[in-house]
Amino acid sequence: MTDRLALQRLIVWASPAFPTGAFGYSAGLETAIADGRVRNRDKVQEWVCGSLFAGSMRNDALIVAAASNACPEAEALVELADLVDALQCASQRLKELYVTGNAFVAAARAWTPELVADLPSPCPYPVAFGAVCGRSGIGACDAIVAFLTAQVQTQVSVAVRLVPIGQTQALEIQSALEGEISRLAEDYAALDLGDLGAISIAADIAAQRHETLETRIFRS
Repeated sequence: MTDRLALQRLIVWASPAFPTGAFGYSAGLETAIADGRVRNRDKVQEWVCGSLFAGSMRNDALIVAAASNACPEAEALVELADLVDALQCASQRLKELYVTGNAFVAAARAWTPELVADLPSPCPYPVAFGAVCGRSGIGACDAIVAFLTAQVQTQVSVAVRLVPIGQTQALEIQSALEGEISRLAEDYAALDLGDLGAISIAADIAAQRHETLETRIFRS
């Protein structure tokens, strides 16, 4: 595979238009907005940074790297899927990872069945994304950049609909985090599963409380 072809695939697979259904999930952000804790552009960026540096996005990025490196080994990918399951503190968050992961696997099959052969079933999204990227010759660091960029876009999209912030402010957040995502991808690609961990307690509680919201738009 040429580098250009790998880049084309990565752009498509990480696009908000790729049919994973991620747009229907907020990962607890809807709760934080309903509580009034996230109410403007700066608070949205602060919330996203918390996940990038010390929350679910960080852990998911490490899983992406591990799945990329272990992509030929079906047993190792099953163990990774079990680990993802154990890491989740909220039932809705776990369902989110499995629904989007299974959808990613189904859509990626359009390229070639070998890309998704022997993946766990059900398959959490970061495991699916990392393994498919690895089998396509995409390096772990590049896969993490694309994965985290897509995750930030999803969170910002939630804020556009609920805070609300305007499209210009949404793009400002994404622009402001470009350098951070690139740097973090290099750092995370060099870590291993022993470095997993999160201290985003407020986000975890928000994810747990989401199912009790009286009115909600998102599924997590």
